[in-house]
This record gives sequence, C-alpha cells and structure tokens, in this order.
Amino acid sequence: MSSATGPGAAAPGLRGPQLPDFPWDSLASQTETARSHPDGIVNLSVGTPVDPVPENLRRALSAVADQPGYPATHGTPELREAAVASMERRYGVSGLEPDAVVPTIGSKELVAWLPTLLGVRPGDIVAIPELAYPTYEVGAKIAGAEVVRLAPGELPPAGTRLLWLNSPSNPTGRVLDAQQLADSVRAAREVGAVVASDECYLALGWDVEPVSVLHPSVSSEFRGVLAVHSLSKSSNLAGYRAGFFTGDPDLVRGLLELRKHAGMIVPRPVQEAITAALSDDAHVGVQRELYAARRAVLRPALEAAGFRIEHSQAGLYLWATRGDDAWQTVDWLAQRGILVAPGTFYGPAGERHVRIALTASDERIAAAAKRLSE
Repeated sequence: MSSATGPGAAAPGLRGPQLPDFPWDSLASQTETARSHPDGIVNLSVGTPVDPVPENLRRALSAVADQPGYPATHGTPELREAAVASMERRYGVSGLEPDAVVPTIGSKELVAWLPTLLGVRPGDIVAIPELAYPTYEVGAKIAGAEVVRLAPGELPPAGTRLLWLNSPSNPTGRVLDAQQLADSVRAAREVGAVVASDECYLALGWDVEPVSVLHPSVSSEFRGVLAVHSLSKSSNLAGYRAGFFTGDPDLVRGLLELRKHAGMIVPRPVQEAITAALSDDAHVGVQRELYAARRAVLRPALEAAGFRIEHSQAGLYLWATRGDDAWQTVDWLAQRGILVAPGTFYGPAGERHVRIALTASDERIAAAAKRLSE
C-alpha cells in the first residue's frame, strides 16, 4: 500500500466544515483602544448579562447539587410543565404538550446543531434573515447546506429545508407581527421546510408587543414549527447555559431521541434553576425594567450625537447608523472608550450600522452617554 507524500499531500486527520472566523476576534484592536480610555472601557459589543442571578434561581441550583445520578435529556416533568405554563401565562400560547418540551444547553448549541439533527444535507437550503445571528449560518455550514439570506418579506425558495425566524431580531430589534409570522409559516410549509423561531428576546418588547410563532393568531397548529427559548436574557442565566425548545410534538420527539444518543444533556442543577425561572415572572419584570431604564438613557444620547436608531422596537440592542462604514463607526466609538459590534458581523446588509447592547451596568451606560455628549 502506498501513500501520497510531498508538498501536495493532504494533511493527516479529518477536516471539519470550513467556518467563518469567529467575528469578535476581529475586534481586538478596537478593544484595546477602548480600554485605553482614562475612565475605562464601556463594553456594549456583546449581549452578556451583568446583573446578578436572582437569588431564588441560585437557591434552586444548589438545592439538587447533591444528586449524583445522570440527569434526563428530556428534563424533569416539573421543568416541562413549568415551560408549558410559562408559555401560556407570559405569551398566550395554548395547547402545548409537556412531552414536547426539551431543555437545551443554552440556545446556541441548538441553533448550531439543529440543521444536522433535522437531517439537512449538502444541497439543501437553510434560509436565514438578511441580518442574522451568525450561528444560523454556522449551523447550516456544519451540515454542509447552502445558506440563503432573505430580505424582510422575502419567502423561502424551493429546496429550503429549514427556515429560521428571529423576532425580536438580533441584531436589529425588528419585530414580526402575527400576520408576517403566519405568512412565513405558510410559505415554509409550501416548500416542505421546518420553521425554527428564535424567540430569545420575546420578553423584551419596548415599542410593540412581540408574538410567539406558536401563538394561535399565527397558526392553528404546531405542525412543522419549533420555538427556541433562552433564559440568558430574561433571567440572567447566560452562565448557566439554560434554554429549551418546544412546538410540533413529532419534531420534538425525533430531536429528543437524537439528543439522547449524542449526550446533549442539561445538568440536573441547571434543570432545577430553569424550572424556578419559568415558574416566577417577578424577576423577569425586574430585569426588564433595568434594561428599559438603560435604553432610556442610551438611545437619546446616541441620537444627540448624530446617530439614527432604526427598528430596535424590542430586544437588548440598538441598531444604529451615522451613515458611515460600520468599521469607521466602531473606531469612532472606540476612541471614546465605547466598544460596539459592526453590523457586518450579521450580514452584508449591515455595512453601515452598528449593534449597541444595553447589557452594561447603570454606571457604565451613564458613562457612555456622557462621553457621547463631549
């Protein structure tokens, strides 16, 4: 048996999918510039929570810390029942089955692996929003699928096997109303695509009230539809990696079986914290008010400094432009000690926008507003 050698030979080992560079690594220079500000950096580039984990959720986490056995991939019955109850209580979604709820290790792992778990293959299309959370594209590339970006109102083409919706949107804060969601679900069904709706920011409506894709005003049935939820934003559980998905019982059942084989299991203490978070609306309201207050400080300061805020009707971000190239705006803000994300992280259509997070302390938000006025 002979083997190829020399400069043209393939490197040993297997090659994974060719993925884009991790976007935030490219902010290193601007991060250093912002850190050099005499009053320190105001980091508004990543939507990571800065407020404490609510005490009742911490108690729930520790309450089962002594349990040595393997947790259930399906989650505890109490968790699944709490998810169903919260979806009805908070968002008016009725008719969900507790068995059609599965906890996830945060929502990002589900987003990244959903195309593969659904059987999306090379040659298939995954349709994502024109401006989108980067992991939608990454998940499609892991599966070897083609990515098609859809402008607002554009329908998925033939060959689409998975359609991602995201309302409220990351990065733009755009909200799809019930009719727009219904049109997307109907179009997906016509081409035989599964709909996955990323609803991580559903609790954070400002100018409008967001609607779940599972709401009865969108569709009378859950066939072919999944809703993805995260507790990172509404409950400050980013560090716990806590989320869940629900919807079409048949789809959920198939995904659950695959997740069992793959060991995609949420740790038992985190399951208990998820249950507590879904059973308590008070802490969600408290956190919402904190973000509303920060938004009320930051938005007018940006507008006074010459920015135009577009969309941003909901969610944790302000989608802003000065009419300049996105990276020029990133540099301009970094010189003032404020770090933001260029819109190009989310797609070519973001070339003149930046995404500005509300996830900083009151003191840091006030510092950013002050710098913008100088």
